[in-house]
Amino acid sequence: MKPIWTGGIRFGLIYIPVNLYSGTKDHQLTFHYLDKNDNSRIHYGKYRESDGKEVSKDDIVKGYEYKKGEYVIMEDSDFEKADVKKSNTIDVSSFVTVGEINTKYFDKPYYLEPAENAAEIYALLVQALKKSKKVGVATYVFKTHEHLAALKAEGDMLVLNQLRFATELRDPSELTIPKQGKVKKEELNMAIDIISNMEGKFDPKKYKDSYVKSLKKAIQEKKEKKTITPKGKIPKATEVTDLMKELKKSLEKSKKVKV
Repeated sequence: MKPIWTGGIRFGLIYIPVNLYSGTKDHQLTFHYLDKNDNSRIHYGKYRESDGKEVSKDDIVKGYEYKKGEYVIMEDSDFEKADVKKSNTIDVSSFVTVGEINTKYFDKPYYLEPAENAAEIYALLVQALKKSKKVGVATYVFKTHEHLAALKAEGDMLVLNQLRFATELRDPSELTIPKQGKVKKEELNMAIDIISNMEGKFDPKKYKDSYVKSLKKAIQEKKEKKTITPKGKIPKATEVTDLMKELKKSLEKSKKVKV
């Protein structure tokens, strides 16, 4: 793997040089846009507004429009110059328990590797985070944007989980969410029993993207037969009148299959 960012972690007066690596990879099937008349691949270009001519990647620059039609051209190096410290630092401002961070704020994971001669201080931070059972709340600049992140020890490694800023989350108040009204005690107890029967340890290795497998079969079927037979059915919404019956069936099923 190649690092996508190099800089350092700062907490207190300590600065630990690190390399940042993406912690995710794409496993989705790749589809191409084609002309339906002859299956020719579709390509997208970048064109000048002035005369419609295509512009090569090497001739494209970033510009900030400060007045209509007037731009300040910003080179890649200019973004770092705007704040050299932030552009090279994962700046830890506080430490919290991981449970304090609502899961809706979590975004992308990144792996941190100590740079040359930084292994000992890196290991110190790993052990300190593990013993204190805390995660660091930090900010850093990557690709012209400042990001919020949680710095966590995982095994012998530091993981940087990019977080969403509060301003990035939509306000759900416009949704029609029912008030918490009365529910029948028997139904509630059965629902709790189902949850209890399905309780287990989270093991991410148990979960696979089964849709990709189904999609590959569908592609093969269409290749051979020119059509795809629908697999499965859309589930029907449970009616309130059928709720007790469905709860009982679900409870029996949950007794047989433990997660």
